[in-house]
Order: sequence, then C-alpha cells, then structure tokens
Amino acid sequence: MNPIDGRDTVDDLLRQAGAQWRAEQPPAPEPDLDRITTGTQSSGSGPRRWVPALAAASVAAIAAVTLTVLPDTGSQPVQQSAPQLGPASLPPAGPTPQAVESVAQGNQPTGSNDDLLVRNGDKVHLSGEVIAAPNTAPLFCASHPIPMIGYLPGSAPKPSCPAGLQVTLKGVDVDRLTALTTVDGVRQGRAALTGIWNDKTVDVQQQSAPEPDLDLVTPPLQCLPPQGGWKVKPANLEAPAVTKFLDSHRGQAFGPVTYSVDGPGTAKAVVAFLGVAHGDRAAFRKAFEKVYTGNLCVGPARLSQSDADRLSKDIGGLMDRADLGITTSYTQMDGASENVRLLVYTDAVKAALAPIGLGDLRVEPEIRPVH
Repeated sequence: MNPIDGRDTVDDLLRQAGAQWRAEQPPAPEPDLDRITTGTQSSGSGPRRWVPALAAASVAAIAAVTLTVLPDTGSQPVQQSAPQLGPASLPPAGPTPQAVESVAQGNQPTGSNDDLLVRNGDKVHLSGEVIAAPNTAPLFCASHPIPMIGYLPGSAPKPSCPAGLQVTLKGVDVDRLTALTTVDGVRQGRAALTGIWNDKTVDVQQQSAPEPDLDLVTPPLQCLPPQGGWKVKPANLEAPAVTKFLDSHRGQAFGPVTYSVDGPGTAKAVVAFLGVAHGDRAAFRKAFEKVYTGNLCVGPARLSQSDADRLSKDIGGLMDRADLGITTSYTQMDGASENVRLLVYTDAVKAALAPIGLGDLRVEPEIRPVH
C-alpha cells in the first residue's frame, strides 16, 4: 500500500461509493440567468445558454466558464460547467480608452509562454498542499478537481495525490505547515516554498505561509459607456432568435459574457459582450442587433466559440498523460486564449502542446521559475 498514492482498499471503496452516489443524482437545474442579471423570469422557450455573470462592484461575483478537468479516477477527461462563487478582482464600471486598447492587445497571440519554462537547476517558487507520510519524503501536490464527499467523523481517507501531480520535497519543515492536520499518520498542510528544481524534486531553500490560490481573472469590459451611460433594459439572451443566431455564428464569435456594470440588482444596467474572432465586427454587430435588444459590447477576440471548443477538446486528450500534469483547461472570458493549468511547464509539456497551437494558449503552472 502506498499512502501517498492513496492506493488503499478503503479509499477505493469510498471513491466508488461516491461515484455511484453522484451518478444516481438528478442533474442540477441551470440558473435562470435572465432573472439573475435582469430580475425577470425567463419564458422557458428555446435552449438555454450558460452565460458568465460578472459583477462590476466590490461584491461577490458569479462566473461560469466551461472547464475541461482531470477526473479523480479513470483516464478520460470530462467537461463540466463549473460555477465559482467568491470575492472577485472586479473591473471598473467603464474602462478608460487606454484600458480598451490594452484589452485589444491582449487578444493577440500569447506566444510560447517561454518565460514560464522550468528546467533542471532552475530556481522555482510554488505554493499549495504538502503531504507527508511516515517513512516517505514529503510531497507537494498540485491543485486538482476532487469529488466532494462527506465523511463521518474519523472515517475520512488519508490525504493522497495523483502520481502525475506529485513533486518530491527535500528540506521542507512539516511542523511549520499552515493548517496542519493528521489522518492515520499522514500529515497534510500548506506552504509557500522556493528552491531548486531537478526532475520533479525541489530542494527547498525558503519556506513561508501559503499564498492565495490562483483565481480566475475577470477582464474589463472592452467598450466605453455610451453618452449618458448604459441604460437599464432587459437582455433577451435566451430568446429563440438570439440563441439561434449565436449557435449559427459559433465559428465567428465568442460569448456572450454579461457584465453588471453598476453592480448587482434588478434595477442595474447589464451589458452583453461578444468577441468577434473572424470576419467584420461591424457587420456582425449590425446583424446581431436585429434579434438582440439589450446593451451590447462587440470587441475583438482571438478565439471563436468553435475555436475554444476545439482547443478544449485537444487539451482534454492530453489529460490522461500523467507525465504532463495538466489539471484544467478553460477559455479566457474575453476569448483571448485557452488557459491551461498544470503542475509545471517543461520542455516536454511545451512539445506536447505545440501541435494544438501555442499561440492560442496561456499556461498557468503552479511551479514557476524565479527570474
């Protein structure tokens, strides 16, 4: 039995029971986004669209994005719509012209991400979970999706980590970990560490309190408000004509993403953003305004919805390779890139991602070089 890998009969039974329970549950209802963003009840006609709702005031924001995630068991990647609720780093209600220009520049190719490459002998920084089992070197474990299972007191399994997301730590002080717990002799906590990388081993030189987990970044709305500001009016994004138009233009545009530009509430203005990756933006806007009646911002995007779907599928095909350590894929909310979260960006990972298109990808590794 390997306590770090979690290859334990009890663990397997618990995972199987949890998987069976989840499979038997009815699907969660999709949120009524018209009611969330405009305070009106949808008619229920036509297919629903999953629209990210982004608050633009200092309050909690709800963001829904399509994620491709590495499942806890099995080898096939799965896709799920994953809402995240929590404090957000929120954009201003109306960006300056400089901000709009900056956003447009951000929709250009992201390059090869070479500044994040890690090679043997490099000094690196990492922050997150540390697991220490008896008679075994402590491990750093990259963040990864796990099933939420409630355990009775005293029945929780030992902390474990998928083999492809483990990094051996030399010189870490387990007693100094934050939020240190022990289950069946296996200790678990969190820390920020700096040290030297060598073949999935870090020789720790500095240790401190852990840093906040990486959060989704909300890009600012690309459009300046019109004269007199954005008006309060319903956004008919779920209307059959609107959904039909957007579905027929998946190869051209990305979105929609809705912004509550004055903060949450039923009497606040909502703006729908659509990014046009291919073709004439003015012509696209003119055609869309024939079916859409709400506030609208049309701007540049690098990826269309079809582009994003293709990238997500291609990256998902790499997630069963433990040597790559890829955990999550999601599309930037302005269609600027497909963002890939992973353990560490090495030359081997770069080579695996290259056929997909490095210029369309932005990597977000948990282990980063210290320049």
